[in-house]
Amino acid sequence: MTKLTPIVIFLLILLGAYIGRWLYMKPKFDEGEQAPDFEIDAYSGEKVKLSDLKGKYVLLDFWGSWCGPCIQEMPQLMSLYKKYNGRTFKQAEDFEIIGIAIERKRERWENTIKKLKLNWKYHYSDFNYFDSPIVKHYGVREIPSKYLLDKTGQIIAVNPTVPELDRLLSKDLEALEK
Repeated sequence: MTKLTPIVIFLLILLGAYIGRWLYMKPKFDEGEQAPDFEIDAYSGEKVKLSDLKGKYVLLDFWGSWCGPCIQEMPQLMSLYKKYNGRTFKQAEDFEIIGIAIERKRERWENTIKKLKLNWKYHYSDFNYFDSPIVKHYGVREIPSKYLLDKTGQIIAVNPTVPELDRLLSKDLEALEK
């Protein structure tokens, strides 16, 4: 055995662990797939099914009040919502966000919604953390995680950044205005 063999074995193990983690953390659904329907009792008291929002762009935003990166991007998401909610696109009637919070404590979740003034109407958590049926069904294992759906409920972007979302939505508005 040469001196390089233990190094090569170590690197192969490291690579295998990296690939294994990537496969485990990879979202369950890909672009082009139909988003599974679900029904929630929103924070507003309204009962809503994902399929009720057909005709609109819908962003499924999996987040948590305890998640630093989630909280950090909320001002950008609020700006995006303010910019596009109520707009008519070439390919859709409107834009909505469904915030699916991965939480354990109702009070912390409610306080975060109020403190950050998250103004979209569809907020949800069943307080089962990562054991929530919706979270499990969508294969979410890390947050923030996002799915952007088109007007038919088809996934058109998986884990887009807020600037990427802005580009996608803006492009569809520009197509309408031409």
